Amino acid sequence: MCDDDHTTTAMGRRALFVTGAATALTLSGVSFASAADGRTPADGTQTTRTVKGTLPPGAPDFVYVPVEVPQGVREVRVAYTYTKATVPAGTQNNALDIGVFDERGTALGGEGFRGWSGGARSEFFVRADDATPGYIPGPVRAGTWHIALGPYTVAPGGLPYELTVTLTYGEQGETPKPVYPPSRAKGRGRAWYRGDCHLHSWYSDGKRTPAEIAALARAAGLDFINTSEHNTHSSHAHWADQAGDDLLIMLGEEITTRNGHVVALGTDPGTFVDWRYRARDNRFGKYAREVRRAGGLVVPAHPHATCIGCNWKFGFGEADAVEVWNGPYTPDDEVSLADWDNTLVASARGTREWIPAMGNSDAHRDPDRVGGPQTVVLADDLTREAIQAGIKAGRSYVAESKAVELTFTASGSRGEHAGIGERLAVDPDAPVTVRLEVRGAPGCTLHLVTDQGTLFTAPALPDSGAGSAEWHTTAAYAAYVRAEVRHAPAVPGLPGALAAFTNPVFLGA
Repeated sequence: MCDDDHTTTAMGRRALFVTGAATALTLSGVSFASAADGRTPADGTQTTRTVKGTLPPGAPDFVYVPVEVPQGVREVRVAYTYTKATVPAGTQNNALDIGVFDERGTALGGEGFRGWSGGARSEFFVRADDATPGYIPGPVRAGTWHIALGPYTVAPGGLPYELTVTLTYGEQGETPKPVYPPSRAKGRGRAWYRGDCHLHSWYSDGKRTPAEIAALARAAGLDFINTSEHNTHSSHAHWADQAGDDLLIMLGEEITTRNGHVVALGTDPGTFVDWRYRARDNRFGKYAREVRRAGGLVVPAHPHATCIGCNWKFGFGEADAVEVWNGPYTPDDEVSLADWDNTLVASARGTREWIPAMGNSDAHRDPDRVGGPQTVVLADDLTREAIQAGIKAGRSYVAESKAVELTFTASGSRGEHAGIGERLAVDPDAPVTVRLEVRGAPGCTLHLVTDQGTLFTAPALPDSGAGSAEWHTTAAYAAYVRAEVRHAPAVPGLPGALAAFTNPVFLGA
């Protein structure tokens, strides 16, 4: 049985301009009146309302549309459309994200959060026993729910939108008890483990299932991965079947703000971290601490990416590591690498903690390559805690694929020895020998980089892809040394794309 009484409500510019300086705005609500005799409609009865409006340029980051949900509802379903405009060259067109909060409200912290799909879907549903990927199954309780609209970009003529809300009445199903992947896999003891910590499935804007991603991770030679859906933890309960002795699956989120993205790496299962703030709101520190309280690492992602809202504006004071290389190597990765390198001098002299670098694929769909690049971590075992400890200590290097392997060490004349992420404690003028060995990088050149820049370059590797380089220095001459393995330049005079790079070895007591 279906109630076809569609109510259309226009929501124009005036309401928005009244509070246009705010970062969020709640509009007038959508009401679903209960039956006049007080009885709950029969099972299967559907009631639909339609809401139309236009968001003006300068609209708040988030616009909430309240929906009054009566007793007896088993499913909330929302579909939406919006209009693309004709805009002048160089002007951003309309883009509108969407999500939903239940009767517990929209306050920061996410107690009422029930899902987010950004711009990846045109409709979603929430029930007790199921939900659209990106959304959280659970009881549909009576009260005021809120559809969250996120006007990502608004054309000069405004962003016309239409929401269609359908409630289905009936007995609610049983909410499944979530099952999460284990926090340990069968490791090799203290060893080098390969991983990709920035991946997207169909639980946000990716196109691959968890099973497809896990198969690609194994094919890429990975030992661990980290889930990182945009602004939702809905995938956490859907990875357990893909874990195994050969693959550790950690759980996280890509916290996608309007001033940059950050990967919450290896949080406790079921952890949701809010994203509804900008750098000017001075709230990021609170949520970074929330990530760490949940057992995760804070990793700013693609800090110099050119997509709107992707450039990192929050500073690195809360970072446990930084994603320097994201997907296929591009000029913004080169900028991120140089920017990160510039932070190492202060750390070399002990004036502040240094921030290790890592690399991830950010793979969403074909032909995105899972494990391209991958972070290779020296860890005590293949567990969440051990992998995180290796990443945070900087005991890692980044490689374009499983084919590339390297070892990088520094040693002193008295038997002192240090590896990647460590400090070689020697006197300033004591001789230091730096050695790099590489496999799987045919035609690439080996570079040793210090606080002065690149001070040593070896000839290109032979077709076998194997070779080594040795360089002699002192702590007085080089505060740190790190290695880069680069392909031949595609453009004369510019550096070639990375095949691999290491975190530094610091020199000096």
